[in-house]
Amino acid sequence: MDAFFFGLGFSSRAALARLGPGSHTVNVSGSVRTQNKADLLTGQGVDAHVFDGTAPGVTLGPSLRKASHVIFSIAPGAEGDPALLHHRADLDAAENLQWLCYYSTVGVYGDFGGAWIDESAPLVPRNERSDRRVLAEQVWRDYARARGVKLAILRLAGIYGPGRSTFDKLRDGTARRVIKPGQVFNRIHVEDIGRVTALAAAARLDGTFNLADDEPAPPQDLVGHAAGLMGMQPPPEVPYEQAEFTPMQHSFYADNKRVSNAAIKQALGIELLYPTYREGLAAIYETET
Repeated sequence: MDAFFFGLGFSSRAALARLGPGSHTVNVSGSVRTQNKADLLTGQGVDAHVFDGTAPGVTLGPSLRKASHVIFSIAPGAEGDPALLHHRADLDAAENLQWLCYYSTVGVYGDFGGAWIDESAPLVPRNERSDRRVLAEQVWRDYARARGVKLAILRLAGIYGPGRSTFDKLRDGTARRVIKPGQVFNRIHVEDIGRVTALAAAARLDGTFNLADDEPAPPQDLVGHAAGLMGMQPPPEVPYEQAEFTPMQHSFYADNKRVSNAAIKQALGIELLYPTYREGLAAIYETET
């Protein structure tokens, strides 16, 4: 397997670790936005290239052209997906290309008033970011069909993990317990993203799948649970109507749904490593203390 990652960020690095860079059976390469990040990954045995999404990556062409598996983890811009805009010719020239994977978001569904949904739900996104994701999903479906390769679209819930969790917000004083009655969110631990991506790559999984935890929960429940693990008082409750939000934070609260993960678990024959926020937060706290 020759795996290439467009965007070696938080989720992609978890997948990269599962694939095993430097092993005898998997070669891993990918892109990052800055030379400093590329140098750091190169020192860890990853064939890393600079690509900021605004112009073609100067050095990544040869690595992409030899790829058998390509994972896309870059948000689309107003003009479309940066990888396809700037490196379609290199993808077209990848003679051994077998599998594509696109990290999308459950935001493509929009708001369902807290009801359970699965992959058959209509897509009614409520912000421009999610609109672009819907368009990008279809562009990659069209490309995969034209190339005759398999494509897995993974619609990710809210991502958390070591260094990016409620614990960090509690420590720096930015955690809030905003109360909006009936509001729930799904989440997904970054290690589950990494594991599912690696398993899907090995199986060359084809189709569109939600990647979310088993138990959508109110956001204030996570804050209270994490504070309890840390032995500290949780921040006071704030009614939603009185909370101050950035535009992005406000857009998250506009969507309320319970996202089923049954399809991906059935397709790969697995259960999640961290099926709820309780197991996920406990594992993070254990590694950080």
